[in-house]
Amino acid sequence: MTKGLLLVNLGSPTAPTPEAVKTFLRDFLGDKNVVEMPQLLWKPILHGMILPFRSKYSAALYQHIWQNYGSPQIYYTSKIQKEVQRLLPDWQVEIAMTYGEPNIVDTLQQMHNNGCDNITVLPLFPQYTKSTHDTIIEQAKSANVPITIIKKFFNEPEYINILAHKIQEEWDQDDYDQLIFSYHGIPQAMVKHGDPYEAECITTTAATSAKLNIPKEKIMTVYQSRFGPMPWLQPYLKQTLPKLVSEGKKNILLVTPSFTADCLETLEEDGIRNYKTFKNSGGNKYKLVPPMNDDVDFSAFIAELTVEYSLKQKAEN
Repeated sequence: MTKGLLLVNLGSPTAPTPEAVKTFLRDFLGDKNVVEMPQLLWKPILHGMILPFRSKYSAALYQHIWQNYGSPQIYYTSKIQKEVQRLLPDWQVEIAMTYGEPNIVDTLQQMHNNGCDNITVLPLFPQYTKSTHDTIIEQAKSANVPITIIKKFFNEPEYINILAHKIQEEWDQDDYDQLIFSYHGIPQAMVKHGDPYEAECITTTAATSAKLNIPKEKIMTVYQSRFGPMPWLQPYLKQTLPKLVSEGKKNILLVTPSFTADCLETLEEDGIRNYKTFKNSGGNKYKLVPPMNDDVDFSAFIAELTVEYSLKQKAEN
């Protein structure tokens, strides 16, 4: 029998067109773990108001980041998979997406049919939150094959070391007034209901900051990518940028630890829209620390984490 590893990311439309984006958003925003509003109330709003207008708008945003090879997120997730496969030649390493293709259930069943007797499922999100992880877990379990799930790695020492190295390398190349850790936001209601995401984001910032040669007063945590009218985790990145400029902090370095692969949020939201907000407010230098993407050290960490977790599970059983 063969050991298996399934790396899971969020997913992407198949093309930057309104039709493809509508299909993707229908699955994404129709997920009860993403939008907790009662479905009887939410579905008419989603299908009658949001999808007809949001699909065209979001398609235009995807067009800004789309490459000849397709979706950056799927491209870099595939790069991680290939490097991890090289490092784990005795394993079968595959990728799947929560929404879209490759499908989680189909991929797990195919891996099982290929001889994988126990498959490790690793969501490529360092910090756990219901809105990303629970759907992955539900889909994985519905495949009805033996699986082990690694739910988080937000505070793993080697992950923190890699993240700190990437940040310090960028910081040392220029003169910055502020380092911003920007995480994908979630509704405040989720945290009030017990979601550990905010605490894990704060822990990631603190653990990474402890390894940086950067004054603590120059480091802050914010949240981005808010959707809808309800309050999300704060402070919001978009509102923070003009505020920093007004305080005389016109040179910033931005890192996005909740994203392991470049995607719409890092490339378009941060690279274009938030950049414009900062510059239009009078800001000067605005630099993004790239996500892990095809960083070979990150892929090595994923491989080592998987093996260590597998050995631990074997010892416990």
